Amino acid sequence: MRFLISLAALTAAFATPAAAQLSEPEQVIMDTVVAGYEDDAVLLERLVMQNSGTHNHAGVKAVADMLVPEFEALGFTVEWIDQSAAGRAGHLFARKTGKPGTTRMLLIAHLDTVFEANSPFQGFTREGDTATGPGVGDDKGGIVVILAALKAMQAAGTLEDANIVVALTGDEEDAGDPLDVSRKDLREAAGWADVALDFEGLSVMDGKDMGVVARRSSNDWTLTVTAKSGHSSGIFGEGVSYGAIYELARILDRFRQELPEENLTFNVGVMAGGTPASITADGLATEAVGKGNIIPTTAIARGDLRTISQEQSDRTVAAMQAIVAESLPGTSAKIEFQFRYPPMAPTEGNYALLARLNGVNADMGLEEMGVYPPSMRGAGDINFVADLVDGIAGMGTDGSGSHAPGESVDLKSITRQAQRAAILISRLSQEAWPAQ
Repeated sequence: MRFLISLAALTAAFATPAAAQLSEPEQVIMDTVVAGYEDDAVLLERLVMQNSGTHNHAGVKAVADMLVPEFEALGFTVEWIDQSAAGRAGHLFARKTGKPGTTRMLLIAHLDTVFEANSPFQGFTREGDTATGPGVGDDKGGIVVILAALKAMQAAGTLEDANIVVALTGDEEDAGDPLDVSRKDLREAAGWADVALDFEGLSVMDGKDMGVVARRSSNDWTLTVTAKSGHSSGIFGEGVSYGAIYELARILDRFRQELPEENLTFNVGVMAGGTPASITADGLATEAVGKGNIIPTTAIARGDLRTISQEQSDRTVAAMQAIVAESLPGTSAKIEFQFRYPPMAPTEGNYALLARLNGVNADMGLEEMGVYPPSMRGAGDINFVADLVDGIAGMGTDGSGSHAPGESVDLKSITRQAQRAAILISRLSQEAWPAQ
């Protein structure tokens, strides 16, 4: 049974085992990844040069097509899963059956980027060991790490026994709707798997590589207040409305004062009030008109809600609803939630998996990876399967400027991360999970 466990409680419980030497196949993995450095950089350039913004469906499919022969050459069976029913391009899944009874592994990355075809940030540039381009780290660098790891395993003879599904989604940056369609195949793969490794960007703190055992949810809320109008000279009087804007302000300030707790945030991103006020269907823009001597009839605010566990989500939603229900005279309010990315809670299994990775680090002569604070990490595809499978995230590249023009990646991190992943996957492929 998987269960929630505090971040602090397990730090000592899963100490990194004493250092041991790499096996002969693992040394082959190390050397093969190093030898493939330039080939990896060339593949990354090819992928980045093809725009694959989430809504550029042809571009997402083109990147998938580039990757099909890469996985087929490694003995994987490849499937393109059309997602037109969810308003997205599709997903690329690659599957390989290995030794029965050993750890079944789900490797997660994504084909799409936040940079659409009309973005001015396009192309690929390289200066030494630094590459710049849209999606170079998030997450085309992660895809290259996966392939570099699998190629090294093939060279070392450790790929044959591994049971692996590689899931490359085409809409991680903006998941298709409905979610039960757009994440159906990913969740089915997680139901099969014992562990999940997510290859989005590596988390680094104070110059040290960190392990990601938890990622918070990402959900939206919309607060709408209505009120009786009237002449402003009567506001606060007996039987007169307080107006929609004061009620909106009351609710938001109560949120600020009463809700804060560890690993919980709730931002107000946009708001408006007047007679009337409205918000666009996508929630990105508002419009309002009003006069100082008219009590406003409408006020609207929209924001997000990020939590570390489903329990925290449920409890926070209930508290927000209770605050909203305590209306000022002459007003009424409602709050609506859009639940998108669920939380990846810290669990015993996630910590155990990080401990195994730290065993790899010790044998590679690398520092132990501490736990990256979940409040500093956004949501991703692994969140959708965290209730089904033990997992760790941040197995991708080290870089900077993700989601912004100038996004860059340290190409040397491909080598480090591919070595880590290949040795971890190889070791897991020789045992059942969880290890007894």
